[in-house]
Amino acid sequence: MRATLLVRDRIAYADDAFAEIVVWQVPKSLPGSTHSYKYRLAFVLRGDCLVRFDNEAGKGDHRHLRGREAAYRFTGLDRLFTDFEREARRLLNEDRDP
Repeated sequence: MRATLLVRDRIAYADDAFAEIVVWQVPKSLPGSTHSYKYRLAFVLRGDCLVRFDNEAGKGDHRHLRGREAAYRFTGLDRLFTDFEREARRLLNEDRDP
């Protein structure tokens, strides 16, 4: 089985903010992960990536938030999308509040 692209999407939040979401189903889990997905979800505001969830080989599931990296407990795609959306909206609202 080859990797299968499940999602490739770019979502505009505002003129200066967007999310890019890419998810692949892979034949076997990547080193450091226990599931059959390879993913990258990024939220970009004014050209800066403020939050990214990904699972690069060897590092496993993790997220980057304003330049800091932390482990992420992957429990499924629905939860991943929910967690990412919550972080993106929170950062966008922080930026927009005076």
